[in-house]
Amino acid sequence: MARRTSLEESTCAIAQALDVVGDWWTLLIVRDTARGVHRFDELQRELGLSRKVLTERLRLLVEADVLTRVPYQERPVRHEYRLTPRGRALLPVLIALQDWGDAWVLGDGSTTATAAEASAEARRVHELLGTRVPELHLLDHTGAPRDPVAADTPYTVLYCFPGAYARADAYPPGWSEIPGAPGCTLESRTYRDRQSEFTAAGATVHGVSTQRPDEQREFADQERIDFPLLSDAGLALIAALRLPTFRAAGASRLKRLTLVVDRERIVRDVQYPVTDIAASVTTALAAVTRPDGRP
Repeated sequence: MARRTSLEESTCAIAQALDVVGDWWTLLIVRDTARGVHRFDELQRELGLSRKVLTERLRLLVEADVLTRVPYQERPVRHEYRLTPRGRALLPVLIALQDWGDAWVLGDGSTTATAAEASAEARRVHELLGTRVPELHLLDHTGAPRDPVAADTPYTVLYCFPGAYARADAYPPGWSEIPGAPGCTLESRTYRDRQSEFTAAGATVHGVSTQRPDEQREFADQERIDFPLLSDAGLALIAALRLPTFRAAGASRLKRLTLVVDRERIVRDVQYPVTDIAASVTTALAAVTRPDGRP
C-alpha cells in the first residue's frame, strides 16, 4: 500500500500549492474576491458558507499571504479582503480551470473562440447583464494604466477579441481554423470607421485582448486606430467577470464578445456569441443611443 508523503516535506510544487489552495472553497473565495466581492457578509452570501467555515478559510488565506485584510470602517473597525500579488498570481489557475470546465465538462473538448447561443457558457456571459464591473486597471497599447470603464462618457463599449496582429506571421499556428478566431482586424477596423458615431452618442470605445501592449501598439499604428486597445494579459478583467477564453499557442485568449457598460460601471448590454461582426457593431451603437442603454 502506497504511503502518502507529508506535504510539508514534499519537493513537488503541485503538492505544496495544494497545501495552500487545495480546498475547493479556498479557490471559490479567490474567485469571488477577484470579482470584487471583498466583505465578509458579501462572501458568505455569495458562497453560502457558515460563518465558522468562512472565518477559518479567510484566516488561512491571510496567513498564506493570498489575501490581506484592509480596514474600511473605523468604528467599529471592520475589514475587507483583497488579493495580494501572491493571490493575483492565482488568476491564471482559475482561468485554466474555467477553460477546462467550458471545454471538457460543458463542451466536447474542442478548441473554439465562440460558443453556441444556448450553451451554459453563453448563459454565464449573459448573466453579466445588470452586474457591476469592479474597479481595476489594464495597460493600454501605450503601456499606461487605464480604467476599462470611461468616467467622462455615459457609456463604454468593451469589445473583447481573441487577437489582432500587424504581421500575418505573428498569428498562432492554425489560427484561421479555430472557430470564431478570425475577424479581429475587421472588427477593429469597423469600430475605427464608426468611431465618430459612437462619440456623437456619448460612448467611449475600448478594445480588449490578452495580447501584450507592444503587440497592440504595433497593430493600432498599422490600422490607424486611435481609441485605446487594452491588454488583459494579467487576466484581471477576465477573472473579474468570468469572461470565456480559449488556449492558443500556450496563452489564454478572449473569446469574441461585446459589453456596453454605463458610467456607474453597470453592464447594460451583452453580445455573445458574436457571429456577425458588422451587425454586432451596429447593435452596440444602438445600445448606446437608446435612453435605457438597450438595443
